[in-house]
Amino acid sequence: MLLRTFGWSFAVTGVGLALAFILWGWEGFAVVAILSILEISLSFDNAVVNASVLAKMNAFWQKIFLTIGILIAVFGMRLVFPLLIVGITAKLGPIETIDLAINDKDEYERLVTAAHPSIAAFGGIFLLMIFLDFIFEDREHKWLAWLEKPLARLGKLDVLSVLVALSALLVVATTYGAEALVGDHETADKTATVLISGLLGLITYLVVGGLSDHFENKLEEDDEDAAEDDEKAEKAEEGGGATKNGGNRELVGLAGKAAFFLFLYLEVLDASFSFDGVIGAFAITNDIFEMALGLGIGAMYVRSLTVYLVRKGTLDDYVYLEHGAHYAIGALAIILLVTIGQHINEVVTGVIGVALIALAFWSSVVRNRRIGHEPGKNNGQGSESEVEAKV
Repeated sequence: MLLRTFGWSFAVTGVGLALAFILWGWEGFAVVAILSILEISLSFDNAVVNASVLAKMNAFWQKIFLTIGILIAVFGMRLVFPLLIVGITAKLGPIETIDLAINDKDEYERLVTAAHPSIAAFGGIFLLMIFLDFIFEDREHKWLAWLEKPLARLGKLDVLSVLVALSALLVVATTYGAEALVGDHETADKTATVLISGLLGLITYLVVGGLSDHFENKLEEDDEDAAEDDEKAEKAEEGGGATKNGGNRELVGLAGKAAFFLFLYLEVLDASFSFDGVIGAFAITNDIFEMALGLGIGAMYVRSLTVYLVRKGTLDDYVYLEHGAHYAIGALAIILLVTIGQHINEVVTGVIGVALIALAFWSSVVRNRRIGHEPGKNNGQGSESEVEAKV
């Protein structure tokens, strides 16, 4: 199971590190290895959230996520995206941008750093919406019950998450945006840029998430109608014979338009998570190829970890993991918005995310011991009031 799921990641790691050594020597080898670890530590919560979405898809779309999705993640976000940002910001053509990245790495780094306020505003608001929609929803399992119960009651107001996100964007734009960091010791008034970028992040979330929810709900309605037809056909059978479908419809995962928009949602989610990794990588190297190789290796492990969590049913066995990941997303969203005007070390971001997920995992273990639940088996978990750990 482990080798089958992580086999490609192990292979890519071996080839990538060998290539780094051949091209750049021991120094390049070390840089690529460090970037890989940075990406994994920053994106572990990404894998948990991805798993909760990927579990809804059928096998075909899960394979698409692992093939086309990884190409988008590695080459699109880790290599092409920084080039695209520089090209748009500096009004350069593709060839000129690539030439700048290869032959004038300091200027390339400066231009990417100057674009950080808009990148952080887009990614920060997108991630903040994910966290808010999660925390305002009334869920069966509650990790921090003292906080989640009153927030779930407030969440009955459908537009509350949008109002909170817009309020946060307005505060950030008029404070940090007014003196945004555009270099190591440089600031500039980026209020309008932050506002526009944040609104684009919000619109992207609402459009992609809304379309995904629409087609998912439509597919569920079609399944319910088909199940009713099967039930009627079964009753019509003389002697209670089995229908052509065996009278038993099994959930096989979302497909078609619903899965397509979930896939888009996952890619935008991955993009939002990668922003801090790409920007943070410049603290280690400004070579775009070292950066793409190191972050790409890390992205492979995030993809493999996502599939591992789905296949093992980890989120069902450890019910608070998804909570911990979303709290980590909330922390990352706040950190991204704050970094518009204040520098925060990437290590802090990684440590916070890993710590929240580790705490959620331990809370899940304690809960399982309390109710006698054995991971991997659905042996009855009791009601919310009976079994939830009061953390």
